[in-house]
Amino acid sequence: MNKTDLIDAMAEQAGITKAAAKKALECALTEIEGALKKGNRVSLVGFGSWSVSNRAARDGRNPQTGETIKIAAKNIVKFKAGSDLSNAVN
Repeated sequence: MNKTDLIDAMAEQAGITKAAAKKALECALTEIEGALKKGNRVSLVGFGSWSVSNRAARDGRNPQTGETIKIAAKNIVKFKAGSDLSNAVN
């Protein structure tokens, strides 16, 4: 399922227009992104939670040349599925 498929499904299930569904989805994603940028955790009970974690700088290796390279530190987003989602998938 891609973003367009999700918008279509949301519009059909909620009985709203595709434009309204698109706006709702984009607003939700914008708010999740904003909270994560601030370093906050986003939790949707039963579905899952997103959090930001720091990955430390490390040494890596170029597989073509075997040369050692430095990989910079960066923030990464982690998602942990909630119990309802896990149960639905299994």
